[in-house]
Amino acid sequence: MRDEENSLRAWITTGLFAAIIYLGIWVLRIPLPAVVGKPFIHFGNTLTAVAILYLGFRNGMLAGIIGLGGFDILNGYAATSWLTMLEVVVVAAVLSAVFKAFKYEDTPKNIIILAIIAGVTKIFTSYATTFIEGLMAGMAIKADFIGSFASMLPTVINSCSTAICTPILYFALADASKRILKRAR
Repeated sequence: MRDEENSLRAWITTGLFAAIIYLGIWVLRIPLPAVVGKPFIHFGNTLTAVAILYLGFRNGMLAGIIGLGGFDILNGYAATSWLTMLEVVVVAAVLSAVFKAFKYEDTPKNIIILAIIAGVTKIFTSYATTFIEGLMAGMAIKADFIGSFASMLPTVINSCSTAICTPILYFALADASKRILKRAR
């Protein structure tokens, strides 16, 4: 898909991924208590990682920005949606750089490693985001540092879900798209 990132098919697939990412958050959202922010468990990060691996840096990043950022804007998180979008950019950059280092070989081992990297990257970006949200809310730096750390449970759960579910969804999608393309020919 990477070679055709400006094709009509690529743009349609990017839009489809954005919608699926949005729905992956909207349909299954389990709120959790936190000191800072209003975190919840969802599959948006997993679907964003799959989009980045499947569509490449630019289109995967756009799908994630539209899906995750759009959800935030439309569901009461507009003030911090820019942080979510920035997280997508960081995750897309890290995943794309490592996937490139793997020469885009999507072996099960490489995709599992990439999924773990996506989860770990998300832990760091979410901590930074939560810390910035605390500062925006007027928290003192020391209290914000502790509060942000205490609010990491949903992020860790989402990151573990990303590490586990990304390879499963990636290979299911790759297999399905190969079958569809084979039928189309």
